[in-house]
Amino acid sequence: MEKTRLPAFKGKPLIAIPENTPQAGFLEGDFGKAFLAEYQGKVKIDYKNANALNVLSYTDGIVKESNPFVVVLANQILKQEGLRTANQADLERVLKTNAFNLRGTYEDTGLVLRTEGNPNEYLAKNLAEQVKARGKKAGETPILISLNELEIVNDSNSPKGLVFKLTDEAELIYAPILNGKNNQKSFSETGKYGLPEKLGDGNRTLYTRDSGLSRLYLGRGLSLISNDGGLADSGDGGRVVVVSGEATSQKILDDYLKNLQEIRDKQISEVDRRYKKAEKVLSGK
Repeated sequence: MEKTRLPAFKGKPLIAIPENTPQAGFLEGDFGKAFLAEYQGKVKIDYKNANALNVLSYTDGIVKESNPFVVVLANQILKQEGLRTANQADLERVLKTNAFNLRGTYEDTGLVLRTEGNPNEYLAKNLAEQVKARGKKAGETPILISLNELEIVNDSNSPKGLVFKLTDEAELIYAPILNGKNNQKSFSETGKYGLPEKLGDGNRTLYTRDSGLSRLYLGRGLSLISNDGGLADSGDGGRVVVVSGEATSQKILDDYLKNLQEIRDKQISEVDRRYKKAEKVLSGK
């Protein structure tokens, strides 16, 4: 008798699914087009058409190009919609889950402050003063600051006409892995902040330097680049990655994992109880 092929089974989840499931993606489609119109209006009215900001374009259904100034302003706009731009840890989760393809593009996620010198001496000194005001001592560098925890402010004395300003919630991440001695070392696994945990093994490359203020971005070949001092430079391969809502925060992911662990522990406990009961029955006790 020929076996009947059953249709696909559709059940109900046996675990609590978060209402705000984490989502991420590029600025594309109608959303990307509307975002760009808002962005360009702000650049013109609020930032005097600053060259560092006036680089985005909408082609092939997607917003292209990126630099740290662009991403900071993008985040200021997206925050009003309950969204934010991705940090490096977000991009590492995209890579691990294969949520969408990041190979062949580049994505800016942070600034790395090492010294008050070049590259970007004016911006480095300005940011270093803010960092010191938060209680950071001299020598506690490199410091990584996510672009979604910064704002941009007009400054006629700045070479770019703009400076970066720490938001109240900005986290100053001490990141010794980004020291110059680690330049061009290989890695594979990353940790809490999306930075390499161990060096010397893997098919990805870390790029670092010893001085000044540089950008942190995920390169086209998935290398992690923190030695680029061209803060206003932008190219066609640049993309801004958007993360949705408070599902955007690590907390909801941690709570979800905790819930799964509790369910697992209960199931293990129940199986253990049944095993011991069966063992007693079989042994005649």
